[in-house]
Amino acid sequence: MKLDSSLSAIVTGGASGLGEGTARMLAEHGVRVGIFDMNEERGQSVAKDIGGVFARVDVSDNASVDAGFAAVREQIGQERIMVNCAGIGGGIKTVARRRDTGEIVPHDVEKYIRIININLIGSFLCASKSAAGMMSFDPTDPDGERGIIVNTASVAAQDGQIGQVAYSSSKGGILAMALPMARDLAREGIRVNTILPGFYETPIYEQMKPEVKEALRAHVQFPNRFGQPNEYAQVVQFMVEHAYINAEAIRTDAGARMPPR
Repeated sequence: MKLDSSLSAIVTGGASGLGEGTARMLAEHGVRVGIFDMNEERGQSVAKDIGGVFARVDVSDNASVDAGFAAVREQIGQERIMVNCAGIGGGIKTVARRRDTGEIVPHDVEKYIRIININLIGSFLCASKSAAGMMSFDPTDPDGERGIIVNTASVAAQDGQIGQVAYSSSKGGILAMALPMARDLAREGIRVNTILPGFYETPIYEQMKPEVKEALRAHVQFPNRFGQPNEYAQVVQFMVEHAYINAEAIRTDAGARMPPR
């Protein structure tokens, strides 16, 4: 699927980080871009900058997602590209022992559910509803392709750190979703792929203490630095334009493997 002005796309989490980098890349190729995000001020700013459309959407809320699709499609039409980047982190052990009192504390279930709802269920909701829209339109090429969905997992899906049980669960679910979803949608001409980013310059890592960030960088092989959002966006572009990439998961991490902590 060639990126050009004939296409529309929706990017969740498009107000910052990997999502913003993706939204900007798509717009640079002429694609009409809709941004889903909770940060209205930043989302509106990015949308204005790239000539796109913003909708304030809570991806974990079914009604909010429906309203977002309706609002964006009214302005830019049916998206043929759906990129799920919205997500949150969190560091809580399965069970912790308080240093001061020795009290044994299980993982807060509400925090676990919140991470699953936003990262995993949010990606599923947006992917499913986007695919339903794509299915109602004619194919775009002789192969019968109607669109593509790109979901964002994480290297934590494969080598999660201590305290990442909820985050890794959510990202592992996204990784596992690619093949059955691609099989579900194959007859409809919709491809589904997954990206597993490593350490990137995103708000999650920008909030870390410098010494923590430096310790993580030490595990990156080459190039020995954090990735840039535009480099993630290049993988999205490759997946969109390469018609034979389907049900695939690609790590983009400069050879890094996450340490236990």
